[in-house]
Amino acid sequence: MIRHRQLKHKFVDDVPELLEPGFLYVSVRYATAIHLCCCGCGREIVTPLSPAQWCLTFDGENISLYPSIGNWALPCHSHYIVSNGHVIEASSWSEKEVEYGLAQDKRARRAYYGAKAAANTQETHATQNASQGWFSKISRFLTRRS
Repeated sequence: MIRHRQLKHKFVDDVPELLEPGFLYVSVRYATAIHLCCCGCGREIVTPLSPAQWCLTFDGENISLYPSIGNWALPCHSHYIVSNGHVIEASSWSEKEVEYGLAQDKRARRAYYGAKAAANTQETHATQNASQGWFSKISRFLTRRS
């Protein structure tokens, strides 16, 4: 059962120590949104923002999070959607649905972060090769002058 039917947003640099119920704290600096579970159980819900996890939209007035928030590891097992600041209760999932969803999430994170790590490695090698080329040119120039 959902107790908080609306989430007001607060953009913050750092997440406050004490969270207020009914507020979604958004840290662009840490690409994270955090709030207290909308069922009222008081548990902190952290939603990392990335293409492989949650997407946050802000239209100048309201915030939406996609996909839904399923608190399967918590005793409350709450499941809801945050759309334009409104909290919409979603249907419960079976154990099989939860397992499938968690596996999908894991694959998405692995694909995204694996591709990102590969791109960073290629960029590092390209930078190293470019700097080695520059260093080699200077070294050859200085060697010729001696």
